[in-house]
Amino acid sequence: MTSRELIKRYFDFFEKRGHTIIPSAPIVPEDDPSVLFTTAGMHPLVPYLLGEPHPAGKRIVGVQICLRTDDIDEVGDTSHHTFFEMLGNWSLGDYWKEESISWSHEFLTKELGISSDKLSVTCFVGDKDAPKDTESAAIWKKLGIPDERIIFLPKKDNWWGPAGQTGPCGPDTEIFYDITHVACGSNCQPGDGCGRYFEIWNNVFMQYGKTGEGKYEQLEQKNVDTGMGVDRTITILSGLDDDYKVDDLWGKIISAIEAVCKKKYKGNEKAFRVIADHSRAAVFVASEGITPSNKQQGYVLRRLIRRAVRYGKALGVNEPIIGKIALSVIENYKISYPDLEKRSKSILEIISNEEKKFDLTLARGLREIEKLFSLDGKSAFYLYESYGFPLELTEEIAKDRGQKIDKALFQKEFEKHKELSRTASAGMFKGGLADDSKEVVKLHTTTHLLHAALRKVLGESVAQKGSNITAERLRFDFSHPNKLSDEEVEKVEDMVNEEIKKDLPVSFEIKSLKEALKEGALAFFTEKYGKKVKVYKIGPSTSSGSPFSMEICGGPHVERTGEIGHARIVKQEKIGSGVIRLYLTV
Repeated sequence: MTSRELIKRYFDFFEKRGHTIIPSAPIVPEDDPSVLFTTAGMHPLVPYLLGEPHPAGKRIVGVQICLRTDDIDEVGDTSHHTFFEMLGNWSLGDYWKEESISWSHEFLTKELGISSDKLSVTCFVGDKDAPKDTESAAIWKKLGIPDERIIFLPKKDNWWGPAGQTGPCGPDTEIFYDITHVACGSNCQPGDGCGRYFEIWNNVFMQYGKTGEGKYEQLEQKNVDTGMGVDRTITILSGLDDDYKVDDLWGKIISAIEAVCKKKYKGNEKAFRVIADHSRAAVFVASEGITPSNKQQGYVLRRLIRRAVRYGKALGVNEPIIGKIALSVIENYKISYPDLEKRSKSILEIISNEEKKFDLTLARGLREIEKLFSLDGKSAFYLYESYGFPLELTEEIAKDRGQKIDKALFQKEFEKHKELSRTASAGMFKGGLADDSKEVVKLHTTTHLLHAALRKVLGESVAQKGSNITAERLRFDFSHPNKLSDEEVEKVEDMVNEEIKKDLPVSFEIKSLKEALKEGALAFFTEKYGKKVKVYKIGPSTSSGSPFSMEICGGPHVERTGEIGHARIVKQEKIGSGVIRLYLTV
């Protein structure tokens, strides 16, 4: 079975059970400053998990492209990846544990033919906040999973959320596949990380809401959120012990690396895996217009490319190679993700330019080495952190000098660096996946007013290019050749406030995408929409009965514009050729 066949089977299975297929959201989240990347299928669904009606209904299924970099240093083994595709099915206040668990078991054992004897599960053990999840355990037992393969674990293992300090959360039950049947000891069990058990599916039951006081209260709308990684599941179905041996996912990419470095995958596994994984991730990030930089998404892209280059150097390749590997990624995924081929020129240019810059950085590193009297573990890490200089190259130079690198000291410095990175990453996530505070909801609605006002003042060539909202301000990017004059800024601001003062109603209708576009709804990200969409209208504000704004959007919004208060444009920037950025507060 290929990965595309798995996805089709998954979709077919859940479509027969009343689910509507939804497209993948972008890998860089919109309107969500608290996370750098989409890390799970539920990220784009947060408004609907909180009660907003989804245009596709209460049962949905999809495959979401994701990126996680919190364990980037683990990439190089057989199963860790930065970029991955996550299959998921969701119930938004509809079915619950019985259906979710039963369908997961049925899909694995009946549809995919996995023996139930090879499956073990974990459930939440219970604590002061919530009781032991005996309900899930009883369902598993009824399905034939014996007590000895039902393991109860604490919150750190079997609880999801909330994403921030407050919000939806609940126990989960995880499904593990026994790869080796060889116990690591008397207490060998799923979740212990010994390598025997492979987690393939996670069913999260969002039945609680955590309050600001730290209490866990039952939610009115209980949701089911599941996730199954494509790479891992296909590896199991293929009877393999290495994700990178799955031909339709990695065959072309591994072959491209072999052709460039004149070496075989066998014997060079870690270097090949890092280059393959990071090249795949870099292609998808660059495809969304992210360019390498020293902050946020740009920093992650830079790190992915440079880490791949370093491992290329470790294989003895001194010419640019990541651009060539990127081409094989595009070739491999262009049917499932046609935008990769459409944007291939831009993607390859972004990656190749960064690779050239890094070669110059490495040259500076070599010059820096010449200044260092002694090469030891600490100086080796300094070269690694400051110049991305590979430890292997530093060791070779040290050996030529008759010096030796203390790897333990290097590792100690490296661990400190990892801890700082994780702390910074945690800070990035602490605000939650989506802040649905009153302030954010007001600003979200204001983007529609601002967009409409800009088009009325500057012309209909204005099109939204992106937005970012925090509780303090709204950032809005749009197409326009020049910065606005003071008079234009004043006109736009006055128009927005005029519509706020009118206290206009804000409403939505669910329509087909075709119907919404025909009626004139604004939509600038059509590739991410499903067949059914939510069309938000502000107004009507004139005697003609036409709405002031009509735009495809997921929500949430205020009920009337009067709730917004007063809007003020506080700053504008030109951030690129033909793109202007406005900052607005209310």
